[in-house]
Formats: sequence, C-alpha cells, structure tokens
Amino acid sequence: MTVGIDIAAGDLSRDGMCVLRGALDPAVIGVLAADLAPAFALTPMCQGVFYGQRTRRFGALLRRSPHAEALVRHPAVLAIVERMLLPWCERIALNLTQAVEIHPGAPAQLPHRDQDMWAGPKGSMEYLVNVMWPIDPFTRDNGGTRLWPGSHVDPDVGEMPEEDAVVPKLAPGDALLFLGSTLHGGGGNISGAPRRGVIVSYCLGWLKPFELQWLVYPPAVARHFSPELAALVGYAQHRPNLGNVEGRCPSILLGESVPEYLGAIDALRADQEAQAAAFLADRQD
Repeated sequence: MTVGIDIAAGDLSRDGMCVLRGALDPAVIGVLAADLAPAFALTPMCQGVFYGQRTRRFGALLRRSPHAEALVRHPAVLAIVERMLLPWCERIALNLTQAVEIHPGAPAQLPHRDQDMWAGPKGSMEYLVNVMWPIDPFTRDNGGTRLWPGSHVDPDVGEMPEEDAVVPKLAPGDALLFLGSTLHGGGGNISGAPRRGVIVSYCLGWLKPFELQWLVYPPAVARHFSPELAALVGYAQHRPNLGNVEGRCPSILLGESVPEYLGAIDALRADQEAQAAAFLADRQD
C-alpha cells in the first residue's frame, strides 16, 4: 500500500489531483446511499448561484450514517492527506462532510479554489485536501466534477479555458482527491437523472473548518465516536494549546461527567517544552 500512496501523493502534488480506483467496496457506498436517501428526498434545493439552485446539499454525514466513517477514516486517503498537510500543522482536522445531488438542468458551477475561504497567504502552503466519493457514476454529461490540472501552481490565476478542464470518469468506490489550491467546479448536468456524490474534506488542524464540527457533533454525539474520529472532528488540541477547554484537551467533554473546576495542562510541541524547560533552568541556577 505504501507504494500506491507514494504514487498517488506524487500525482496529487504534481497535478493538484489524483484518483484512487476501487478505494472502497462499492457495497459500502450502496449502504451509505441508502442511509442518506431520506435526506436527499427531503432537503430543499440550494439557494444562490454558487451552491446551485438545481442542487441539493447537506452535511453532518457522520450523524446520518455509521457507514460515513469508512470514507472519513479511509487509511490510504488519510495517509495521502497527511503527506500534503502535515508540513504546516501538527494534526489535520475534518473540514466537512457533504452530500451533493446535482439535478438535470443544473448549469456548470463557477470555477473556484476552496482554499479561498481562508484569508491567509496563498501559494506557499496547502490549506486543505478534498475527496470526492461518487454515489452514482460521474461523467461529463451528468455533472461530474471539472478540474484544471496544474492550476494549483499559480493560485492568482482566477480563470482558465473551459476546454482545459478534465472530468474524471468515476465509479462508486473510486475516490477523487484534489488540493484546495486546485481550480475546480461541479459540471452542468445535461443527462436525464440526478448525479449524487459525497465530499469529504480535510484541513490544517489550526483552521476554522467550513462545517463547524463541534456544533454538528456536540459532545452527546461525539462521545459515541472512536477516539480517532472524535479527534478528527475537533476533540483534540492543536499544539501549542490551541482549541482547549479550560486549558484542557476538549476530549474531556466526552466523558460521562465533566468536573466543574479543571486545572490547565500544557499542550506544547516538543521543541517548545525544551525551550520552556531551558528557560526555567536558567532562572533557577
């Protein structure tokens, strides 16, 4: 698996996108789709040009189906995402889970870069990695995702020729990964049927996520997650001391009872611990 991860990570770094064929058993996608079917049926169409007025979107997938965790915590995907993001953070975080249904007649979406939701400098670091998991096969005709390979190299280029876009053909079980710096957009659906898919997105652990995970999965929900999943949705500090509750790791909220008075505990990087210890030792000599 390491060789495959190396190749995929190299493709993602070079092109701004890559595809993992057969990353999951299609049966997993099938049971996930069955769990999400009521939400697809009941969710109103979006409002606004960007989200798409012929498109349905909803989040909180970990709350809607136990099978969503197979996508969110896919080992190969996480390994590739960490290759891309850990140079700029101590831990990655879940940015969003979102189901999307593009209906016939929907126009193509405005090309955009998802990293632009954050106002930090662009071009010197990566902010997030998106993963598109198709529920239905993705094609150019039914609104498959359009991407501009190499567009991550110069994030100041706002538009690129439509003919330069690629639309990977995807089957259920495939995973399309692309950087937050890659220009992309949903395609127009000129077919006769809706096109459904799931987006799972990961960002630097010190960023405010697109979907506020702590509100979507409050302690009463997250305490039923595995420790690894709870940490991914935000119940973990990002060293040094970021995202704490009373100076403690927010995972303390997942216990059956939370003490009213908590003592703060350092959560520093190793280099900061060493620096602090050396500073104290100098003062005690």
